[in-house]
Amino acid sequence: MAPRSKVAALPKAVKEWLDNALVEGNFADYELLAAGLKEKGYDISKSSLHRYGSKFEAKLAAVKMATEQAEAIAKAVPDDENALGDALLRVIQEKTFSMLMNMEEDPKIGFAKLASIAIESGFSSTNVKEFRSKVKTKAKEAAAEVEKIAKSGGLTAESIDVIKKSILGIAQ
Repeated sequence: MAPRSKVAALPKAVKEWLDNALVEGNFADYELLAAGLKEKGYDISKSSLHRYGSKFEAKLAAVKMATEQAEAIAKAVPDDENALGDALLRVIQEKTFSMLMNMEEDPKIGFAKLASIAIESGFSSTNVKEFRSKVKTKAKEAAAEVEKIAKSGGLTAESIDVIKKSILGIAQ
């Protein structure tokens, strides 16, 4: 078994400093980083730092790309009903279920971790449904209140109907 990375063994504050220095330095000048760590009392070779930095840079790039893609999707396809979130939850739940079913084949998968994922995704799904229900209820209450005010103000039934449909998000 390979020895544990010296970078992984760094105290949290020093690791945060290293991560920030890597990002700010555009993942370059590992000799300078090694010297900086040596000043802090940690002897880590530039090669070890480069291995760590390469993995960190790849993870950061993947997160940036996913974020940019999610923003582009959200901009191109508005999702007021959270259909994308629902779909993501379903995928997570399906994958978790599949992993649970394959645990005997792959013992590296921890039951506790999978159970935790399943429970949290269930809570997320419930919270989203509860939020939607509250929003719909508030919209109906607002539409009813506007209807009362509009009637007392003398608006026509047709005008009131247009306003209510607009508040409730019903296509006309």
